[in-house]
Amino acid sequence: MRIEIRNLRKKDYKKAIQFAITGMHFDWYLNNKFLLNAYGRYFWYLELNRATQIFAAYVNGKFAGVLLAEIKGEKRKQQSVPGKIYVGLVGMIQRKLFKGGAGLYEKTTKEQLAHYLKSYTPDGEILFLVADPDCKIKGIGTALLHALEAKEKGKTFYLYTDDVCTYQFYEHRGFERAEEKKIVLEMPKGKVPLRCFLYSKKL
Repeated sequence: MRIEIRNLRKKDYKKAIQFAITGMHFDWYLNNKFLLNAYGRYFWYLELNRATQIFAAYVNGKFAGVLLAEIKGEKRKQQSVPGKIYVGLVGMIQRKLFKGGAGLYEKTTKEQLAHYLKSYTPDGEILFLVADPDCKIKGIGTALLHALEAKEKGKTFYLYTDDVCTYQFYEHRGFERAEEKKIVLEMPKGKVPLRCFLYSKKL
């Protein structure tokens, strides 16, 4: 079986959302299925609407992963008006109801980026990278990163992640930890201690 990188099919959006919910362990924060799906959908459309590069991985025609990236000076690939409206509404609700959760996380990433930009001049950001957690084929994430590198070679990218996700994946592929901060999120499931990271690499 071979990993094939090609254009993302719209019918695979739902799978991408489910991969994110599972791979990024959103269930560590939320215990309600409706809220989990709502946040997964919010996160997906938030990043999809920003993306200037979209790479999808398929194994035997089956969707297996996706990478979204935003590069300065490039045109955005997808602009979903319903998606923008949804992101705006859910984002407003999150900031009001979960100031110690999503609001704190967002504030932390902004602070990290501001500090990072004092020393670096990145060309873009890796917004979203997920793979099917049930796929038996290894190397999907690596194949997606290689596709981005082939398209944007020589450019510097940064990304956000945390210790709930598999941040070691990026370290093993040459990304350097540029920023780190410990926070405690106040979520519906209780307090969640978290280490937030910003990684950087010249492709």
